[in-house]
Amino acid sequence: MREFALPALYEVPADANLTDLIRTNAARTPELAVVARKNASGDWEDVSAADFLAEVEAAARGLIAAGLRPGDRVGLMSRTRYEWTLLDFAIWTAGGVTVPVYETSSPEQIQWILSDSGTVACVVETAEHAAAVESVRGRVPQLRDVWRIDAEGDEDGAVAALTAAGAEVSDETLEKHRSAAGADSPATLVYTSGTTGRPKGCVITHGGFLAECGNAVEQLRPLFRPGDSSILLFLPLAHVFGRLVEIAAMVAPMKLGHAPDVKNLTADLAGFKPTLLLGVPRVFEKVYNSARAKAQSDGKGKIFDKAAHTAIAYSRALDTGGPAFGLRLRHALFDKLVYAKLRAVLGGRATHAISGGAPLGERLGHFYRGIGFTVLEGYGLTETAAAITVNPVQRPKIGTVGQPLPGCTIRIADDGEVLVRGGNVFTGYWGDEDATAASLDGEWLHTGDLGSLDGDGYLSITGRKKEIIVTAAGKNVAPAVIEDRIRAHALVAECMVVGDARPFVAALVTLDEEFLAKWAQDSGKPGRTAAELVDDAELRAAVQLAVDDGNAQVSRAESVRKFRILPGQFTEESGHLTPSLKLKRGAVAKDFAAEIEALYER
Repeated sequence: MREFALPALYEVPADANLTDLIRTNAARTPELAVVARKNASGDWEDVSAADFLAEVEAAARGLIAAGLRPGDRVGLMSRTRYEWTLLDFAIWTAGGVTVPVYETSSPEQIQWILSDSGTVACVVETAEHAAAVESVRGRVPQLRDVWRIDAEGDEDGAVAALTAAGAEVSDETLEKHRSAAGADSPATLVYTSGTTGRPKGCVITHGGFLAECGNAVEQLRPLFRPGDSSILLFLPLAHVFGRLVEIAAMVAPMKLGHAPDVKNLTADLAGFKPTLLLGVPRVFEKVYNSARAKAQSDGKGKIFDKAAHTAIAYSRALDTGGPAFGLRLRHALFDKLVYAKLRAVLGGRATHAISGGAPLGERLGHFYRGIGFTVLEGYGLTETAAAITVNPVQRPKIGTVGQPLPGCTIRIADDGEVLVRGGNVFTGYWGDEDATAASLDGEWLHTGDLGSLDGDGYLSITGRKKEIIVTAAGKNVAPAVIEDRIRAHALVAECMVVGDARPFVAALVTLDEEFLAKWAQDSGKPGRTAAELVDDAELRAAVQLAVDDGNAQVSRAESVRKFRILPGQFTEESGHLTPSLKLKRGAVAKDFAAEIEALYER
């Protein structure tokens, strides 16, 4: 199949904007808890739809009092927390355009985003963030005001300061600002995390987000039940996937919680008890690998492996007529011994998750469905306000990224590139007509990804068009397939396949520090680091198993013949990963050129 579409389930009026969501919720269900936040004692407390609207409008009045005009850009630099969502909606209520900045951004990145977007005001979280913004203020001449969420005194915090400053702003002035934006007006400039070159600002409109989130909620309505469903957001809100969660929760409406520190995620899940999670594959890989490592350290490794095998077999059987009686019995036994404990780690109530950003893989997809926690894979870009496709609740196809969102059309071009059309597609890159023209061909967005559609309209992604490796023998290799499989191994943190214009395919591998420590302990080499073990024969043999598993998924010409274990990590701080944890292939290739050359020495 070359093209597939689903009709829209959610229509966006021409005069609609995102602030309509919170006003509608407050009018229809004023007492419904739409957000939960932690109080001073660390307990979760509910915020009703009416109270959330009141807090948003109070902060918006402060922005107006500070001189914000409709269409002005406001920066927002913070971890994922309640105030992020509050201020996002406050900026929109004041008629502004939100410009997210990753809280891990360097001063140079901050300067580029604030100056390129023409940001006139900025809210930051910490004193360190404020200092970083202050250090580049001389190169951002239009920047006037900077507020800090975590100020010295409660009355000095951004929300309290804005609320106090806006006390005299009239209802009429507030409404004039709030209603200035329509569906076609920019709501946000989301800067791509930039695997190459400077980040580009994707202009996403109010209508784009409403079409995206409205149709996603309607398609997945069993997971978005007002008064019953809840979601804990731990993804960065500077990333468009996090914004989808924030807005979809208000569309539903359902209770939204924020987890600013993933180190405390297990405790936050236990306290909040969400019914739905959104994450990236690395999160679900970590949960699986951590559970398996704990079982092994407790002497229960064989039980866990049998339980995992049963879960995968049970899930596969669901797609082929249903599990046989014996399999159902084993599944019921392991549900008591293993699966229930794994679900408890995820909060105990969650039945589903939505995963994006990279392939999860069939093995983990079947494992999670087999334990009673179905991970629905989706696919999307910043340029599409997050999701283009998602697997439907009742008919997931594990190993695919699902069908188009209602209102979207997917087309496969002659060269295999995935093209998309729909109301959620961005209007272009801020101030960059050339880049916009290169991505938007009329109403079709060129994703840069390669894929295929099956007979039911389910999409499979096979690689990145720009990342295709052509070996010296002329073989085209899509690195994502084998990289994702190798990376699924507990010992492997990252894997980058190389081989362009080379005689064979090879790979650079970094090690997961947590599991390396356990492996070293179990192997009689406690305390030894990756730098000390890169040439260790036993470690190489363990990594070879991961490479062999990856090679089993591809042809011999595409398989990894040699690999090199690196002594350190690919990190955002090292310049090798984007804030959304994508590999910066050019930076890795440049910084590890000698290691790559060594792979091909005779």
